[in-house]
Amino acid sequence: MIRTIGILGGGQLGRMLTLAAKRMGYRVVTLEPFPNSPTGQIADEQLVAAYDDLRAIGELGARSDIVTFEFENIPLESVLALEADRRLVDPNAGVLRITQERILEKTFVRECGIPTADFAPVRDRHEFEAALAQIGFPAVLKTTMGGYDGKGQWVVRDHAAAGLALEKARGRALIWERLIPFDRELSIIATRDQDGNVVTFPVSENVHDHGVLAMTIVPGRIAPDIAERAHAFAQTIATRLGIVGTFCVEFFQAGNDLLVNEIAPRVHNSGHYSIDATQISQYELHVRAICGLPLVAPKLFAPAVMINILGTGEGDRLDGISEILRDPNLKLHMYGKTNASLRRKMAHFTVLGDSVDDAIARAERARAALHWADDRVTSRT
Repeated sequence: MIRTIGILGGGQLGRMLTLAAKRMGYRVVTLEPFPNSPTGQIADEQLVAAYDDLRAIGELGARSDIVTFEFENIPLESVLALEADRRLVDPNAGVLRITQERILEKTFVRECGIPTADFAPVRDRHEFEAALAQIGFPAVLKTTMGGYDGKGQWVVRDHAAAGLALEKARGRALIWERLIPFDRELSIIATRDQDGNVVTFPVSENVHDHGVLAMTIVPGRIAPDIAERAHAFAQTIATRLGIVGTFCVEFFQAGNDLLVNEIAPRVHNSGHYSIDATQISQYELHVRAICGLPLVAPKLFAPAVMINILGTGEGDRLDGISEILRDPNLKLHMYGKTNASLRRKMAHFTVLGDSVDDAIARAERARAALHWADDRVTSRT
């Protein structure tokens, strides 16, 4: 019987996962290198240790009935060590191995019969020249491991830019991908349980700010056949990957083409809206899946827009909160972070609307009312 859930990672995704788990009666232990993390602030315990500290990883396993993770950039060796110690981990090491390495991930998706952008490995100068000849420009060079929020990625349009990206990568393995002139970036959140049942959320449309998610629109403004394909792709990926838990598939839509960009094997930023806009959140579904509880299909109450509140580096206090909370259809979620550095995810809000356009307009008005100020200036917000 599962009573305690261990979480590798202490960020806002872990925080919201912990809130769902605690509401359902579970204890939560998190492992995170930095004390007083967003997750640690509300978990029962936080182990302050590095993700590759195998002694601490072993302690997390000993204190938990099952271990999960809130982001995929954790050492595979730590998950393998937990499994070697016969600890339950979901998603498991096999899922993590595929989804945290871009070449393996893209190859897996293609083997599922699902389209992606053309790609080639770039692990040395010979492969660099082969990728240049095979795919050419324009392209995106990405590190195969560890990249997120636009980090470790370079758009290259000529040989000189590609050579500069290779230098910036400092010897790390890369993947060369054809640059897709897409119409929209889309994503779908899905959850699979231990018996192979899969439920999916509506397809969402995402807008980014320098690689960081800024706005999610639900449902996405797409044709029904595109949405149906996204749901089918998520079902196939869930089954073939054998994942247990909530995950996200990100897409590029270019005309009638739908290409998988990447798979995130955990709860996802673009699913924040589910806390307020559906009868069951992605976080509760993740807890249900890993704890052997029944899944139910999410139902969207109304069109919704989620806005990430990003730091600007201009101050650490968020002003305008009182103004935006006058909207009865808006819910604000703060993450407990104190340093609002440039494009750091500090909070989010979700707005429900009578239509997608109404939700977008409400969200844009609220975003315009917020700004960061110097914390030394007093405020009642």
